[in-house]
Amino acid sequence: MNQLVNMFTRLVARRAMNWGINKGMNTLSRKGGQQGGPQQDVQTGDLKKRMRNVNRMTRR
Repeated sequence: MNQLVNMFTRLVARRAMNWGINKGMNTLSRKGGQQGGPQQDVQTGDLKKRMRNVNRMTRR
């Protein structure tokens, strides 16, 4: 029974953490895109891609 509780807790915690990370990255990318011009948008897009790759690598 203890193993099931631990497994469920880890699953919920992992999903909550991923949701929070994705929400924060989306907020940062939108905020950065509104402040600057086209140059800032390109940099924000590159940063967004890098952070997605980092997120994927940490999940593995």
